Amino acid sequence: MARYELTDFEWKAIEPNLPNKPRGVPRVDDRRVLNGIFWVLRSGSPWGDLPERYGPRTTVYNRFNRWRKAGVWDRLMDAIVKAHDGDVQMIDTSVVRVHQQGATAKRGQKMEAMIDVWVAPEAVSRRKSTHSSTKRAGR
Repeated sequence: MARYELTDFEWKAIEPNLPNKPRGVPRVDDRRVLNGIFWVLRSGSPWGDLPERYGPRTTVYNRFNRWRKAGVWDRLMDAIVKAHDGDVQMIDTSVVRVHQQGATAKRGQKMEAMIDVWVAPEAVSRRKSTHSSTKRAGR
């Protein structure tokens, strides 16, 4: 099994929740496509750099988008959580990017409240940066 690919346990939990609508053309192997999607998402590479072993990149990209719009990813995540009895839940924020409109957001009460919802309170630092306090003192 290559890096970022589904284990047999994960595949058994996911497979029954996949859409199975024949469109006239034989489907590309779902597990191979899912492994391609996970390879792109985990590696951070562009879709165009997808290795050939995962199939045509347009197929992988189009299936990712169709399933996103159809809510399939929510069902798959629920199946994984259920398979692990809800014991494994993690968000790796090292790969979460800020939307371009969020990059210029003003810091304040609302932003801190949003952080408290998503991050454990003991992980949030309330310390103000020296840059902002120096800037205010110079006014």
